[in-house]
Amino acid sequence: MYNRKVIVRTRHAGVFYGEIRDRDGDKVVMANTRCIWYWDGAASLMQLAVDGTSNPEECKFTRYVPEIILFGVIEIIPCTDKAIESIEGVKEWKR
Repeated sequence: MYNRKVIVRTRHAGVFYGEIRDRDGDKVVMANTRCIWYWDGAASLMQLAVDGTSNPEECKFTRYVPEIILFGVIEIIPCTDKAIESIEGVKEWKR
């Protein structure tokens, strides 16, 4: 699972896409990570991790950060190559 692209869901902080560098229980250190604040074009995070989004224009994915430490991780879903291409193709959401 390390150094693979994954989607991580936490109890309180939300959903993130990136690479796991370290894990200790429900604490995860991720690199090259963006928050998936809102997605469209996939029925669930599992579908997003397998198929990506069919509606990237409506997704709100933040900019990448080099490293983040997340607590309360409750789900880690490895991404397929198809999903990686799709997720990384979503433009950075800015206000």
